[in-house]
Amino acid sequence: MRSRSADQTPAREIRMPGAAMPVRLNRRIAALVLGLAIGAGTASPALAQVAALVNGDPITVLDVTQRIRLTEISTHKQQSREDALDELIKEKLKLQIAKRYIINITDKDVDNAFNSMAQHAGLTGQQFSDALSKAGISVPALKARVRADIGWNAIIRGKFQGSLEVGEKEVLAAVQARKKDDKPEPAFQFRLRQILFIVPRGSPENAFEARKKEAEALRARFENCEDGIRLALTLRDVTVRDAITRTSLDVPVKQRQILDGTPIGRLTPPEATRLGVETFAVCSREETRGGGSAEEREVRAEIVNQRYEVQSKRYLEELRRSSMIEIR
Repeated sequence: MRSRSADQTPAREIRMPGAAMPVRLNRRIAALVLGLAIGAGTASPALAQVAALVNGDPITVLDVTQRIRLTEISTHKQQSREDALDELIKEKLKLQIAKRYIINITDKDVDNAFNSMAQHAGLTGQQFSDALSKAGISVPALKARVRADIGWNAIIRGKFQGSLEVGEKEVLAAVQARKKDDKPEPAFQFRLRQILFIVPRGSPENAFEARKKEAEALRARFENCEDGIRLALTLRDVTVRDAITRTSLDVPVKQRQILDGTPIGRLTPPEATRLGVETFAVCSREETRGGGSAEEREVRAEIVNQRYEVQSKRYLEELRRSSMIEIR
């Protein structure tokens, strides 16, 4: 692999004649979520051609084709060949620098991130893998991309740790500025009971669907927490967790909307998780004061993320200038 440090000769980005035309795919492809590449064993010889070399590492026409497909699946928008190739070049640079820094990314780290994706999609890890495979999406390729993102995150947060630190005065100033511009939303504290319809590990997808129907049936009969919890405890393979409290400022926007839209004493819509199908009983909802600490955490996270993006973009451009990139 030919690589140069940032203070060496600038990158040579060479465009070669005969570049493949963008692949236009049907926009009605099922929007599962994420995807990268179909296995190379099923590719035609034309798709195995090299589209670019990044410090000697190839990016194939197949990779570009599948990145265009990824964009269509995840955003319902078509992507040009040039934009898709640019994304892949950046990811290749991230993988290469992670190897150079010897970032220890374990398979467990990657699996945990992959399972989080699955849970966000309301599926178990196995269900998510099966769904991706059915859509012609390579799970190992997706995990390779996840590995690159984990490594890159570790590098940026380690290399630029000092510039990502945010002082208390800066946070408080940002909070005050936000209050001047926006009317603060009221904060609410919810008392919740999780009800889990257990599905054994490795069960087929129809087992989750059956349990979801049971959860919907309970939801239709659930009118208050006292009687509803007793009813839930009589059901087969159902666990009711102890009461927990959550503040609206401490939960993601999507979950906050679900909680706000669920009447007191009723159940939230059931969702599949790696353990089964879960729903939450909203037992109380009270407006709370003193939500400043949660707001400060949110503001701090926003500032850190903004600085992270700036440093990430800057360092990636530096790597690109010091790399040998040949575009065909």
